[in-house]
Amino acid sequence: MTTPFRIGVLGTHSTGKTTLLKRIEMELRGHGIRAGRTGNFGKGAAEIGLPKMQRHTETSTEWIIARSIASEIELGGVEVVLADRAVHDALAYYTAALEFRGEPVDSAEVDRLRLLASTQTPKYGLLIATRLDPEVPVNKQHSYDPRYRALVDTHVHALLAEEKLDHLVVSSDSTSQNEAIQTAVEHALKAVGA
Repeated sequence: MTTPFRIGVLGTHSTGKTTLLKRIEMELRGHGIRAGRTGNFGKGAAEIGLPKMQRHTETSTEWIIARSIASEIELGGVEVVLADRAVHDALAYYTAALEFRGEPVDSAEVDRLRLLASTQTPKYGLLIATRLDPEVPVNKQHSYDPRYRALVDTHVHALLAEEKLDHLVVSSDSTSQNEAIQTAVEHALKAVGA
């Protein structure tokens, strides 16, 4: 069995990551490509009593990174893995949570988590990072702290720059979204030889 092509999406909450991946998945399936999505790690962390969002810790970060890695591997039999929250996303959420709480960064711990995340970098054929548009309203069912949400956006893009990770930035604009979908599909089709 060949290694699947991986597309990872990062970005702060409610910036269209899951919707974007669903659209990419539909396009790929329309081309006869077997694709599978990962995700919902925050919910999984909460179910086992780990903190999330502003309360994110090094333990919850490590669990989410490890679970993300395992979930991508568990998607056997697919040609394309669509990672809803590539592994570096959890690290950005953690460093944003530390800043939000005004807590000092434990450099050794962050370096350890960065190393763990970096082991997965070569597996991604394409990384897509959503960009927060504060003008787009958030679903009223969610009570997100706007300051934390903005911090996560800043930390995601800073981390990608610091790690020098090639990525495609996607805004909430429909043209940007459509271009990202087209790019992702083209990369995937080329990678699987379709």
